[in-house]
Formats: sequence, structure tokens, C-alpha cells
Amino acid sequence: MHQLTMARQASDSGKDTAPFERVGRREHGYNVRQVDQFLAHAREHFNAHAGDNGRITSRDVREMTFEPARGGYDPRAVDSALDRLEDVFAQRERDALIDAQGEEVWLAEIGRASAVLRGRLHRAPGERFRRPSKRNAPSYNIDDVDALCSELIGYLENDQPLSVDVVRRAVFREAKGEAGYEEAQVDAFLDRVVELMAAID
Repeated sequence: MHQLTMARQASDSGKDTAPFERVGRREHGYNVRQVDQFLAHAREHFNAHAGDNGRITSRDVREMTFEPARGGYDPRAVDSALDRLEDVFAQRERDALIDAQGEEVWLAEIGRASAVLRGRLHRAPGERFRRPSKRNAPSYNIDDVDALCSELIGYLENDQPLSVDVVRRAVFREAKGEAGYEEAQVDAFLDRVVELMAAID
């Protein structure tokens, strides 16, 4: 398997070349040290085929967050790199499971995960997710979320094309309180959808 390369090598002059563009000095981007450390750890783990000690998974990559810092890395560039990294880890996890336990076991896991997700997707529009408990809490526009759910049904059941990046980058209009779906529950659900799509594609 090819080694994972996530940053440019040091230049001939010995100076390190930043792997990502930075935002302006007065703008906030991702903390450079945290990004560099995480990517170095991920690269070391992937290339060394590390064991469970310090193991990084595709879920770890998807859920990784960085503190804001002035003049930091451009968040869009880092997020795009993390998306690609997650796909690479998910593919290796799928291949490892198939090698260890056979394709039937992998397909069974995919089937179980898909069934759980489809159970929620087939709830009535407007009832797929709970409403915030606090009256004025920010929430997601119900129509926007339900529209994405309809696309997901088409993807999971009718082989309609849908890129995992559409789900990753989904943006919903803001609602207030019970006028919308609870953000945390929708986000958690979409995380599981991304996990499934990354394993399938």
C-alpha cells in the first residue's frame, strides 16, 4: 500500500513549507500547531500500520476539531484535506475487515447500519428529529433537513447518485426552538450517514 502523504516535504533550503495556505494575520483560522501535530500523528499511524495503542480511525478524523487562531491555516483547505483523509482511513478499515472476516461480514455490518438510518429517514416529514427543549435555542430548518433526507433515501434505496461531500457540507437555514429540528441530533445522525457512505463508496 502506498504511504500516506499529507504535507509537503521540507524545501531544499531546509525550511519547512506550510502544507496549507494561511488566513490573514487579523483573521482566525485553525491553530497551526494542532493541525500539524494531528496530521503528523495520523500519517505516522497510517504508514506504520499502528496497533490499537494510539490508533486513529476514520471517525477520529471526522470528529477532529481545532482551536481558532489568528493567522492560522485556512479552515476550508484543512477541512478538505481531512475529508480525503477520512475516506482513506475508511477504505483501509473496510479492507481490513473484509480480509479478517470476509466480505459477508462487512456487508452484514453495512446492512445493519443502513437499516438503522433508514428507520429514521422513513419517519414522516417534520417528525424525523426531535425539537430543541429550550424555546429560543437555534435549530435547523425542517424543510431543509427533510429535503436532504429525501436525497438520502434515494441514495440508500434507489441507487441515486449522491456524493458524501454533499452530506459533509450540508448547510441548513436557521430556525428557532420548536420551529426547527435539534441541531445536535441532526449532526449526530449525519455523522453516521457520512461514516456509512465513506465505507461504501
